[in-house]
Amino acid sequence: MNTSNAWPPEAAARTSTGRVRTSNEDSFGYRAERGIFIVCDGMGGAAGGEIASRMTVQAILDRMTGDSEPTPETLHEAISTANQSVLDHADRDPGLFGMGTTLVALLLRPGPQTGSALIAHAGDSRCYLFRDGNLTRCTHDHSLVDEQIRLGTMTQEEADRSPFRSVITRAIGTQKSVMEEVVDLATRPGDVFLLCSDGLTREVSEAQMAEILGGEGSLDDAAARLIDAANEAGGRDNVTCLLVRVR
Repeated sequence: MNTSNAWPPEAAARTSTGRVRTSNEDSFGYRAERGIFIVCDGMGGAAGGEIASRMTVQAILDRMTGDSEPTPETLHEAISTANQSVLDHADRDPGLFGMGTTLVALLLRPGPQTGSALIAHAGDSRCYLFRDGNLTRCTHDHSLVDEQIRLGTMTQEEADRSPFRSVITRAIGTQKSVMEEVVDLATRPGDVFLLCSDGLTREVSEAQMAEILGGEGSLDDAAARLIDAANEAGGRDNVTCLLVRVR
């Protein structure tokens, strides 16, 4: 791998069951030296969500940590493999029928001057970029209410109250094939990416996230403060934060 920029990126992650749920269906994983970072939020009864999210993280890491350099094509193949693995597992166990998971994955690639970031996602787990004190959302939620917001047929306030706010329109393991949405952008030293489950974004405003990310301390300190903020706001869902700093 090209190491003209400082490598590997710095990373820290935290997860919490929250204050209402009794189990944690979120999973995360990363291989900083390979530039791959993943957060998943599982769904499905009888521990299906926990299994689906864990399987997806592991399947992608396994595929991305081979001998060859990670590429966008490799990531796409890894996501397809993960989707099939979850489907096959559910087929073998009728009690896990309908299990699936959201996915947000970040692939960082260094360059001679500026590097690049490839963000692949399905569902409502998000990726944000914190740069020069500003927080920018990099992904669109694949959810019924978010699509209605983008079409202009629903306001954010209506979406927040909607009984359909949890309806996901794209996920891993719920259909025979999945087409992840991909965002590609240039990176700068000092950029911080936040990958998170909706347990954070439903409890903590983007302004509050930016304030936490702009505070003093390490990446791990910031991840811990984000988790604390979600739990203090109610902690009604599992919450996971994975922070990655480009060096």
